[in-house]
Amino acid sequence: MPDIIEELKKMSQKKGFENKVNFQQLLEKCKTIALSSADVEFLTELYSLAKKLYIRNTIMIALVFCEDIDLKDFFFKAFKKERYLDMRLTAIRGYANYATEKEVEKLMSKFIEILMKRPENTPYNYQEYELIRSAFGLPYLVNRFGYACFIQAYAQEEKQYNTMPDAFKGHFTIDEKGNPVQLRSLEETTKMIDEFWGRV
Repeated sequence: MPDIIEELKKMSQKKGFENKVNFQQLLEKCKTIALSSADVEFLTELYSLAKKLYIRNTIMIALVFCEDIDLKDFFFKAFKKERYLDMRLTAIRGYANYATEKEVEKLMSKFIEILMKRPENTPYNYQEYELIRSAFGLPYLVNRFGYACFIQAYAQEEKQYNTMPDAFKGHFTIDEKGNPVQLRSLEETTKMIDEFWGRV
């Protein structure tokens, strides 16, 4: 099997590499392999240059599992950089591997503040909620660390999730490794949501 990181390095030299399906598929494999310090250095550099959210998110998920390499500063900066709550939570998950509870609380305070404002502009925020409440998200952090800030955030997210109509619930989730899992077909999801808007 060719060296995944070396292949990614070659491909990343070509124009428009972020949009190439074969580059994205290869990057996904980084979530399943042991990464060396040199590999991590390449991926963090790639993250800093990447414009596509998908690329940055995939890199963060891969790096979350590198607990033996100090990535505290990387995840702290990633939290500050990202705007979507699910990506911020991935950054917090990585950060929590190295930070104290008090340090984590500071980031979670900001996270909860943003979470509570979501219904104002996005009342049916089901995609973000499903990512946050998945096996990769807050339930993992609550079970592993048990910090009050994680418990509070999970309770707040569930409160907001449960106020949504059923048409927006249970379409997909994320597994323990950060991979998407479809719970309904795209056709069924589209039908349920279209029917909801037809009744409004």
